[in-house]
Amino acid sequence: MTSGNIERKLTAILSADVKGYSRLMGDDEEATVHTLTDHRKMIFALIRQHRGRVVDSPGDNILADFNSVVDAVLSAVEIQRELKIRNADLPEHRKMEFRIGINLGDVIVEGERIYGDGVNIAARLEALADPGGICISGGVHEQLKNKLALIYENVGEQQVKNIVEPIQTYKIRVEGTVSAPTVSEKVLRRQWQLGALVSAVVFVLGAGAFAIWNYSLRPSGLPENTSPAVDPRTPAPVKLPEKPSIAVLPFVNMSDDPKQEHFVDGMTEDIITGLSNFEDLLVISRSSVFTYKGKAIKVNKVGQELGVRYVLEGSVRKSGNRVRITTQLVDATTGHHLWADRFDREMKDIFALQDEITQKVVEILAGYAVKPTKAGAERRFYEGVGIVIGVNLEKSRLVVDHEAIKDFMAAHQMSYQVKPATLLQGLKPGEKIRFTMDSATRTMTAISQMEK
Repeated sequence: MTSGNIERKLTAILSADVKGYSRLMGDDEEATVHTLTDHRKMIFALIRQHRGRVVDSPGDNILADFNSVVDAVLSAVEIQRELKIRNADLPEHRKMEFRIGINLGDVIVEGERIYGDGVNIAARLEALADPGGICISGGVHEQLKNKLALIYENVGEQQVKNIVEPIQTYKIRVEGTVSAPTVSEKVLRRQWQLGALVSAVVFVLGAGAFAIWNYSLRPSGLPENTSPAVDPRTPAPVKLPEKPSIAVLPFVNMSDDPKQEHFVDGMTEDIITGLSNFEDLLVISRSSVFTYKGKAIKVNKVGQELGVRYVLEGSVRKSGNRVRITTQLVDATTGHHLWADRFDREMKDIFALQDEITQKVVEILAGYAVKPTKAGAERRFYEGVGIVIGVNLEKSRLVVDHEAIKDFMAAHQMSYQVKPATLLQGLKPGEKIRFTMDSATRTMTAISQMEK
């Protein structure tokens, strides 16, 4: 085979294995295989959720590739966080910790398999990772830069087996992991200690100068302290991802029948899956959000713990062949409600309703995600209330007499394109509706009927 016939591609490669797998198998083969099987299902699902592909999975090893290093790293972080939760329920000697290595490299493609130094380097990075940790190459780090709110530790160039050139290596700090100090870390620690000593000297000199001023030179009548007290227990603000990020909390079962829990959980999962289909939206996995099921927790705390800006909450009440769903979308950084609605439908329409909720959330977040211009922040989506004047099903158009929408228009009667056209079904002149409009295209993207 000539080189011209070899297919190559640049890809992000993820390699993972279990630390101490042989020891676990020696202690209890059946329990190890059972735990590994459960973990692999979860890992495969998270890889697919982040648009990755499992290439191979012999024994305790997992090899996957991604078109994006961002997706690869987000997948790895989610995997390690979920494994941490699962390991918390296991005895110390039965905990199963994975090591993950990620590299960006050129690989040879043969059918569904990939080969080459790019794959080998990912495997070597995996061996350098701490149990429960992630190790990435310099190429991956260069691509990430400030795209993700993660902490990177530069551990320097590492010489590894069967790779000629040393690999510039970084470790990603995952919550709950503690890595042993490397030579590079020790140097950094000494630098930090020196910096801390200098800071302490400056602080003491500054405190002395302030004391002299306060007791000898400060003019009378000035308040001694005008700064508000800061609670040292207050957590530092989480750096949010650049793209809109959302967590869908488990919907609450409001029915008298506890057997409906499965139905309600399924609805939550379907909405998570629907939102995950939009590439410009970062969606927290089911395994992470379901840890909050049945717990009374504040939305801002959820945002802090999961590193998201938006949270979707809801409740479901099923009675006979009808279902009532209430939902609310909240900005976790401010606590402000961006959208809330109630839906009463027949069970036969439940899947369409889930899609409608998903689409509504995406449309609202798209409006809030528009970057500010020099003139100030812009919003693309506006919500209004109006009376239906005319409906044209063939042209998917709707004429509405509506209230003025601030910052967009003062005109009351306007004809709009409606997408999807199914939103027009059942609408009659004289009905009062609430709608969401895309100001860029003057297109209605959501319509809900209201009482007159």
